[in-house]
Amino acid sequence: MVLGHFGVGLGAKKFAPKLSLGTLFIAVQWADLLWPVLLLLNIEKVNLQPGNPKFPLDFVYYPVTHSLLMGIVWGAVFALIYWLIKKDKRGAIILGICVVSHWLLDLIVHAPDLPLVPGDSPKLGLGLWNNPLATAIVEGLIFTAGLVLYLKATRARNNTGKWSLWLLVILLVVNQVAGALSPMPSSAHAIGWAAQYQWIFVFLGYWVDRNRTAQ
Repeated sequence: MVLGHFGVGLGAKKFAPKLSLGTLFIAVQWADLLWPVLLLLNIEKVNLQPGNPKFPLDFVYYPVTHSLLMGIVWGAVFALIYWLIKKDKRGAIILGICVVSHWLLDLIVHAPDLPLVPGDSPKLGLGLWNNPLATAIVEGLIFTAGLVLYLKATRARNNTGKWSLWLLVILLVVNQVAGALSPMPSSAHAIGWAAQYQWIFVFLGYWVDRNRTAQ
């Protein structure tokens, strides 16, 4: 799941208006922002499956980023750091929930490859990726709901605040479509390098939010 995660980030602004959209995007995407770095460091592993168009990636080993236990740990770390800096309890709680939400949304679409804990652990996944149309509908609904909440929670300060949000939305949708249609990467390390582009959406989130105000 990709677009759905960003939908959660957008919607969370409604419940924690002091949090920047960029920070929320880091939280909801933390697992996928850290994962390519650990691929490049050979700490986590993924195998390519060219013969399987529905699941072209076999997530062999990614307990640091995609186990439920570590998701909770990362969520607690995010919440604690934010609270120590901002002393905003509500924002800290929402930020922690956003981090953990990544595992919960991945549970819907992934094959049974999401571990509960690092090490020898049962692996879960409902496998919605087997049905691309259903996946697109679910992700689209989550994203749309999040966008509606964000629009209700903020208003544009200026013209940049108006068009930059829709630029972000268009780029996120294009990213979703491109991900579904793009050719198979050549290696796990190629995925690790290519996935760094996700930080663009974080930077755009900060930019958009600076030009909008909570209402």
